[in-house]
Amino acid sequence: MRLMSVQELNRYIKSLIEKDYLLANVWVKGEVSNFKSASSGHYYFTLKDEFTCVKVVMFRSKSRLVPFYPENGMAVTVRGYVSVFERDGAYQLYAEEMDPGGTGALYIAFQQLKTRLRQEGLFEPAQKKALPLLPSRIGIVTSPTGAAVRDMTEIIRRRWPGREIFLVPVQVQGESAPQEIARGIQLLNQAKGIDLIIIGRGGGSLEELWAFNTEIVARSIYESGIPVISAVGHETDTTISDFVADARAATPSAAAEMAVPDKKEMEKYIQTLRIRLARSMDEKIAGCRQRLSACLASRVLTKPLDAICGARQQLHDYLGHRLAQGVRGTLERECNRLGVLAGRLHTLSPLATLARGYSICTTPDGNFIFSDARSLDTGARVNVRLHIGTLNCLVEDKMD
Repeated sequence: MRLMSVQELNRYIKSLIEKDYLLANVWVKGEVSNFKSASSGHYYFTLKDEFTCVKVVMFRSKSRLVPFYPENGMAVTVRGYVSVFERDGAYQLYAEEMDPGGTGALYIAFQQLKTRLRQEGLFEPAQKKALPLLPSRIGIVTSPTGAAVRDMTEIIRRRWPGREIFLVPVQVQGESAPQEIARGIQLLNQAKGIDLIIIGRGGGSLEELWAFNTEIVARSIYESGIPVISAVGHETDTTISDFVADARAATPSAAAEMAVPDKKEMEKYIQTLRIRLARSMDEKIAGCRQRLSACLASRVLTKPLDAICGARQQLHDYLGHRLAQGVRGTLERECNRLGVLAGRLHTLSPLATLARGYSICTTPDGNFIFSDARSLDTGARVNVRLHIGTLNCLVEDKMD
């Protein structure tokens, strides 16, 4: 019996597994669990079914080619080879491809990106810019050899001649297409005087239209300071760029029609507006003339003195009435006040005291009033004033 180290044992088992042609290229289906995306770009997860599980590693060189983002609970089919990780002595599946079970990988990626960008607010109507009514300079980002660019330029020039068209030629499918499209949008934003941008291409499969479903294109549209029309594929095709763009056209031809109005139709519309404006002005002037005639025929203008005299008489009568009311009111108040003062004065008057039986004793000339009997001598003459009349008296005797 040979004694082996742990490392030798793991290496031997690894060599046996790697010699099995079936395990060198195997497809395995199961459910993703314990998924982890490392900072290096490698994917680590477990692929399981109802009975057992196997560890899976997908290195960055392969994971970056997967168009969707794996999630726990997702059913997938993985192609790869089986080997042993010597350090842990565990066998695992080294994945090279991965497809969602039952649903296309591109469709899953489309839905995932659509959901994420919607949650970030890139699809909000409030973020969309209004298209210019009549752009002078139009930038088109598309393939220079496709039918789409020919259709768009012909329609724009036919509908309104004289519009300047700036073509940014790009690949619209393939690995480099997303970067080229995004760069084209950025170049048009850096140029001066571009009023509108159209991006798009003709119809095709989901794979062929995939460049317009990428995040880099979506964010370049969202960050564009110039309004963008997305015109990708046919009427039934819908891409992420359609949701982010300021306007979506069903086809490239429809985008060209949306970009500029038809000059002949616009001239007809302007002529209609001129007729309506002239008719409206005629009606307005006629109405003003009627009002002017009514004003000129009014009594105020035909006999202005009558109105002035009448108003003056009304004012005279009104003020005379107010003056009479004021005088009567003032007299009544003053009479009432005089009566109150007279009553107070009567209460304090010496005549009222005389009426109650009292008298006033004065010298015969009335210049001095006696209030003390001691100030009189016997034989002196005094006047005694009563309530009615005065007595001329001689003092015969006095009592202190």
